[in-house]
Amino acid sequence: MSKLKSRIAVEPFAYFDLPTHHLSISSLSLSHSTLYIGSRSGSLLLLSLYPNPSPSPIEFLSLPSLSRNVSLLRTVSISDSPVESIFVLSEIGAVLVLSDGFLFLTDSLLIQPVKKLGGLKGISVIARRFRGPNSQSTNLTDNASNFLKGQRILDKFGGVRANGVKKGDLEQSREGNYVFALVIGQKLMLIELVLGSDFANASFVVLREIQCSDGVKSMVWLDDSVLVSTIDGYSLFSCVTGKSEVIFSLPDLSRPPLLKLLWKNWEVLLLVDNVGVIVDALGQPVGGSLVFRKGGPDSVGDLSSYVVVVRDGKMELYHKKSGNCIQTVTFGVEGVGQCIVVDEENRSGEFVAVATLTKVVCYRRVPSEEQIKDLLRKKNFNEAITLVEELECEGELSKEVISLFHAQVGFLFLFDLHFEEAVDHFLQSETMQPSEVFPFIMRDPNRWSLLVPRNRYWGLHPPPVPLEDVVDDGLLAIQRAIFLRKAGVETVVDERFLSNPPTRAELLESAIKNIIRYLEVSRQKDLMLPVKEGVDTLLMYLYRALNNVDDMEKLASSENCCIVIDRCQEEELETLLDGSGHLRTLAFLYASKGMSSKALAIWRIFARNYSSGLWKDPAAENGTHDGSACVTSGRETAATEAANILEDSSDQDLVLQHLAWIADINPALAVRVLTSERRTNQLSPDEVIAAIDPKKVEILQRYLQWLIEEQGSDDTRFHTLYAVSLAKSAIEAFNSESSSQGTDAGRQEHLKNIDIQRDLIFESPVRDRLQIFLQSSDLYDPEEVLDLIENSELWLEKAILYRKLGQESLVLQILALKLEDGEAAEQYCDEIGRPDAYMQLLDMYLDPRNGKEPMFKAAVRLLHNRGESLDPLQVLETLSPDMPLQLASDTILRMFRARLHHHRQGKIVHYLSRAVDIDARLARLEERSRLVQINDESLCDSCHARLGTKLFAMYPDDTVVCYKCFRRLGESTSVTGRDFKQDAIFKPGWLVTRQENTNKAKGRRRTNKRTVNKRAAKSLLRPPPPPPPPLPSEQY
Repeated sequence: MSKLKSRIAVEPFAYFDLPTHHLSISSLSLSHSTLYIGSRSGSLLLLSLYPNPSPSPIEFLSLPSLSRNVSLLRTVSISDSPVESIFVLSEIGAVLVLSDGFLFLTDSLLIQPVKKLGGLKGISVIARRFRGPNSQSTNLTDNASNFLKGQRILDKFGGVRANGVKKGDLEQSREGNYVFALVIGQKLMLIELVLGSDFANASFVVLREIQCSDGVKSMVWLDDSVLVSTIDGYSLFSCVTGKSEVIFSLPDLSRPPLLKLLWKNWEVLLLVDNVGVIVDALGQPVGGSLVFRKGGPDSVGDLSSYVVVVRDGKMELYHKKSGNCIQTVTFGVEGVGQCIVVDEENRSGEFVAVATLTKVVCYRRVPSEEQIKDLLRKKNFNEAITLVEELECEGELSKEVISLFHAQVGFLFLFDLHFEEAVDHFLQSETMQPSEVFPFIMRDPNRWSLLVPRNRYWGLHPPPVPLEDVVDDGLLAIQRAIFLRKAGVETVVDERFLSNPPTRAELLESAIKNIIRYLEVSRQKDLMLPVKEGVDTLLMYLYRALNNVDDMEKLASSENCCIVIDRCQEEELETLLDGSGHLRTLAFLYASKGMSSKALAIWRIFARNYSSGLWKDPAAENGTHDGSACVTSGRETAATEAANILEDSSDQDLVLQHLAWIADINPALAVRVLTSERRTNQLSPDEVIAAIDPKKVEILQRYLQWLIEEQGSDDTRFHTLYAVSLAKSAIEAFNSESSSQGTDAGRQEHLKNIDIQRDLIFESPVRDRLQIFLQSSDLYDPEEVLDLIENSELWLEKAILYRKLGQESLVLQILALKLEDGEAAEQYCDEIGRPDAYMQLLDMYLDPRNGKEPMFKAAVRLLHNRGESLDPLQVLETLSPDMPLQLASDTILRMFRARLHHHRQGKIVHYLSRAVDIDARLARLEERSRLVQINDESLCDSCHARLGTKLFAMYPDDTVVCYKCFRRLGESTSVTGRDFKQDAIFKPGWLVTRQENTNKAKGRRRTNKRTVNKRAAKSLLRPPPPPPPPLPSEQY
């Protein structure tokens, strides 16, 4: 009955055979659950359809068995000629029929008598107007000019319609709006069918007449365009302007043209031989073309996303976008003659009817989900995926269904041993839960058995089992298929497996790798805590199965939810990792779960047994390092990981327990542990200092430095301990440098290693650190440090300590005589601030004692730099008779000139200051001696009251106020708001006037003298005192 090409898109549900052989089918019309059949003898048959629900799975029944789903309700005779077209006007329950060139009207149940519409004859083709949902087409029935044009035909009947309706009653009888285009000869007429209360009052109005060519075969009216096909080609007429244009011409000897309206996208299919060209309402091609079977179809229908064509008893479905033939169904024998296919006029896209001359078969579209299920049952996975992608682009599938499909096809791929494709679809599914793959990894029952949702989806795959069972069952299926293939039986097993059967190990490895890929992506999702625990724990199991050490350690060292100890499991993760030798992974897991003591115990074992094979350095395996480097790298790694744990730990006992072995490997790591800021509660300094190995001096010093400088500790014990420790190290370093010049190469290498370890902790030399600390801190005991370095050569450190103790003479001796740092000695004298300090320093230079030669150059430099601050007499008394005159002469002369200059400059300043004082006194006297005259018209500048005989006050800015306002404003603030304490008034006095006159009279003076005088005046002149407050005065 039916031949399946690829997939099942439609299935038959009704079959009808004409009751008499004298009838033959000429036309069909399908509307909802009714089917109208027009015969060649002019009869119209009404059939009722009873579509049953689509079975699942899809089953094809024999055509005779489907005859019970259809029944013949009524038959009516239209004319003696074939019924050419049938239009069901379901909105008003009417049927319009074209037969013998006339239009006939009857009710949808074929009960009332058939009404023949007069006035129109010789109609060859008729088409109903359709408008798209977003169309901006013209409403022809509201166009007055078109309406008047349509009256010409009525004039032939003397102003009365052929059916007896007068012109005046026209508007009252237009209850329906059904517009048609029809061809009569070479005229294209646009009419409106107007129905009254019954068919007896039916009428029509000619809206427009357009001239067209003869021989029209088919016609479609969409929006404002009427597309017409003739034997010469396809044309487009505008129903608004009446203009026509050729879409394209047909070649000679081509098949008859055919037009079909495609409801879904409101497009039109034009048939050219066996090619279907799809155009829009303007005749412009859209999308691609459809290539049909050789010879071309007899009729074309529209079904959702498919174009249905029939010929020679076969129906083919072509996808509109891809152009692929989806399904081929045989409903009649070859050579059965002209075939017809019709679709629903209500555009639901669910049913089509095909007919030969004597029988009709109705098909319905199989639901999308059923099509997908049918392909999956037959293991046509790729075709099912293609179908889903097509339906998704067309918007026919919801996100939930698409998600469910990906999960379902993923499980089918998994049981079909295509693990990579399975996980690809799992990742595309939003319905799929990570816990659904748990049964494939661990057998039930387990800790997460209750978390696995019992989703069967479409029930197309078996229940989940461990991957080992999946692989074993798949291999058995492959072996069975190979045996059946040899026996000549077709199977659905993948050809790649049949030609090259995989091994069990390869399949298991592929399965585990792809399940790992799915779980790794699932870790990034927001999951419930139990599901997270399952994902991470089972991911660790899978890493262990493949011995992916790097991935295991990466997971264990990151934030994870692995269950390390689970007494409910037969094989807990802790035992498995310990037994397989993955101790590093176990240590990382312990650390991530807060089991620091267990993790540190493992790292300590690694540090001690680094050469026993417990851990292998990848660099050593690649041959890039020698044995000693591998040992060092292993120990460093263990110590580093242990240090990372201890940096976060506030358990003091645990930290101090593992501090020693970490310090033995790398002192810098020990310092990191002790000075970590990441722990919540810091360690007790006393306990830490007591636990540090006395030989690890650098660790102790760095810890004390951290306590003092970064933690701000002001405990004198720690400051003194730090200073003493630095002093000891400085003495040792000094002695080592002194003795290293004469030692052998081995000793020098040992000292170099010590320096390297010290450089790992400190960036600066020990003496620099000691000197900085001795200068910056005031909380250590300088005497204790001084006792330690008293007999050493650390002279600068001694100077710092003597300075702390106030021993100025000793400090100067060290700086000037021992270190011979004159600049530092002079700076220290500056700090002292007394002139006798410079004299003491000069005496040390001239009489160094202890058999040392006088330091004349240093003494001259001191006199040159600081001679102005020294008493020349004392300097002369101090100078040694042995000092060369040429060294001291210039300096002594400079000292004398400076003394004389200071003396004269002091006199200038004295007289200038005295002049300023006199000027200020005179100004004050002038202000207090001023008189003011008040008359009867004088007003207070504040309250504007007449002063009369009242007391008043006058401010320096010449404002006058009454005594009451003076008490209110105060002494320093006038009516203008000026505060004389903050903004004093300076008036020129006799000194300024005298200086100006003197400058004018004398002219220019020498530049150097004027500059000196101005600088002296500027440096010593003080601003005059503020003017005295106003005093109350009586009226004069």
